[in-house]
Amino acid sequence: MKTTRPNMLKISTWPAWLASLALLIAMPALAAQNALNTVSVAEGESGSQVIKIILKEALAGEPVSFSTSNPHRLVLDLPNTGNSLGRTQENLNVGVIKNYQVVQSGDRTRIVFNLNGPASHELRKERNMLLAVLRGVGKAASEPTTVVPTRFAETGKQRDHGIRDVEFRRGKNGEGRIAVTLSDPGVGIDIQQKGKAIQVDFLNTSLPSPLQRRMDVSDFATAAQMVETFEQDKNTRMLVTPKGKWDYSAHQTGNQFIMEVRSLDDAKAAKSDKPLYTGEKLTLNFQNVEVRAVLQVIADFTGLNIIASDTVAGNLTLRLKDVPWDQALDIIMRAKGLDKRASGNVIWVAPRDELIAKEKLELEARKSIAELEPLVTRSYPLNYIRADEAMAVVSGESRSLRSNQETATCSPSSEGIKAEMSTGGNTTTNTSQGGTGRTNVNRVLSDRGGASHDLTTNTLVITDTPSRHDAVEEVLKGVDVPTRQVMIEARIVIAGDTFNKDLGVKLGFRDVGNINDTDVTTSAGVNLPRAGIPGASTFGITLFNAGANALLSLEIDAMEADRRGKVVSNPRVVTTNLRPAVILQGSQIPYLSSSANTGTETEFKDALLCLLVSPQILNNDAIILNVEVTKDVPDRSVSPPAINVRRVKTQVRVNNGETAVLGGIFEQETEDSTEKVPFLADLPVLGHLFKSTSKSDEKREMLIFLTPRIIDERLGSMR
Repeated sequence: MKTTRPNMLKISTWPAWLASLALLIAMPALAAQNALNTVSVAEGESGSQVIKIILKEALAGEPVSFSTSNPHRLVLDLPNTGNSLGRTQENLNVGVIKNYQVVQSGDRTRIVFNLNGPASHELRKERNMLLAVLRGVGKAASEPTTVVPTRFAETGKQRDHGIRDVEFRRGKNGEGRIAVTLSDPGVGIDIQQKGKAIQVDFLNTSLPSPLQRRMDVSDFATAAQMVETFEQDKNTRMLVTPKGKWDYSAHQTGNQFIMEVRSLDDAKAAKSDKPLYTGEKLTLNFQNVEVRAVLQVIADFTGLNIIASDTVAGNLTLRLKDVPWDQALDIIMRAKGLDKRASGNVIWVAPRDELIAKEKLELEARKSIAELEPLVTRSYPLNYIRADEAMAVVSGESRSLRSNQETATCSPSSEGIKAEMSTGGNTTTNTSQGGTGRTNVNRVLSDRGGASHDLTTNTLVITDTPSRHDAVEEVLKGVDVPTRQVMIEARIVIAGDTFNKDLGVKLGFRDVGNINDTDVTTSAGVNLPRAGIPGASTFGITLFNAGANALLSLEIDAMEADRRGKVVSNPRVVTTNLRPAVILQGSQIPYLSSSANTGTETEFKDALLCLLVSPQILNNDAIILNVEVTKDVPDRSVSPPAINVRRVKTQVRVNNGETAVLGGIFEQETEDSTEKVPFLADLPVLGHLFKSTSKSDEKREMLIFLTPRIIDERLGSMR
């Protein structure tokens, strides 16, 4: 019986690695062309460990290798190789290596080295021997050493390579993206951090003169500030200088080397990166390896079921360093024109066009089933929303088109609430509001479905397929909720401040001759009294000279008045969201009017205090108010009476419970007048006896305040 190898192999998660060993060992092995004979570990230079793997025959190419960081492991996959060691694990405790395990699955043998901590590794293949050099990093190192660079490729082969292009771009999440085009995928690359810069060495490569340059990339607003490329001995060196706190990742796909530098200071950039790639980081190094084998590695690492389509084929050269596994999977798929669909812990990978074609066929099949599905009629009693408005929602129309829109004005005439004439309605057509026959994309009902309503019982009746009924029920749950209410309170403050000052003089002289006789009297005088303000004070004095038979009289009129007043009006009204409301108070003033046709008639003028408002409650509890406030006061000093009008009409956004000043009007009227006798009034000191002065200063100010408060239906109070 012939045993076939599955496309993808599901393994358990890493913490249950030992449990999966028994499963993999128990699987029937295929006849392998090669065999694993020896695995040994020895101490190397500078605290390194050298792993020597001897095979029966030389490998056709470099094996697939990758490392994990939680827990720390180095994994080597040997294709077409069987296990001839006679054991599946061995404890070593040499340097950074604790032990290793050997697992054979089909014609593939995997060697897993469990490490004490992080370590960098280099692979080199010599005939039938494979050498891996491990160097511990940080606490995992056996002795203090310098930071070992990350090596993307082997350096044993001396080949001449070249750099074709170097360009810098800003990524969609604000990262600095450096793309280097290589002459071939086999270029060796070393990456290490040097102080505050990232040093990248392209081994055994030449750099054309136009590319030997220093690029200032600070204008791109990324973490990277400077990118410098130059030749260093037989290598090409690239120095990237970032700023602030930063992190970087690098990968190579074919002859494209990509390095991304991200800022850790930018909260928005950090937040946007988190939902993109959250998988555990791993390091991969593939040299011309089948894509299916790479997907197998991702499946082994994640414990997911990855199913690859039969059309997934081709080889891939890929090098990744500390990259989340989900990002590594995306890089692999972009490089080969693939896409994925996930369902639970199963991921289906196939060419993008193939997935689109399959999904299109599924949608067409689903549509065909829907056309044959029987129709069901159900009734939906509604608690808060009107049935005609609910029918508009499920039909894809605007809810406001079906709502009972009453108008509100500041007219004292009572018109009453408009009555709803119809008690039912229906809709069965799937057309747009314009009547063009175009399908309404917001329609919840299917093309075959219809709806009607009954306002008497506030019930919505739907006839449609069972699957559409589920969608209708879900939509009605979201719209059949209590409408929020708002209480709007206005304060209209009218303040007045009046000051008057008047000063006048009444001066008289009389020549009476002999007052004991009846001689003719001669008199003269100046009469310049105050302006006649009621309540003025008067001071008078009379001087009589008997010898001269003369009478002198002096009367001084003076008045000073200071009046302050304030009128406060406080209308308030409660209304529901998006519904206009009005409250008014005032009087209608009668007056007589005459005309040639009707004669004398009595007409009325309105003098009203009115608050007209329409609120819209936003999701953040702010409120947009379309408001009009009127404060009219009659002026009865004229006939027919005049109306002093004060009015404001505006739109304003106010937070719940806060007070906004809608506007104000400030008026100031000053007057300074003088009445005097020519020439005499200009005399020094005595001139005041021949003139009268009057001063007035009148200030009037109106301010309008508005405070909306949302009424909490659950508590029955405002908040």
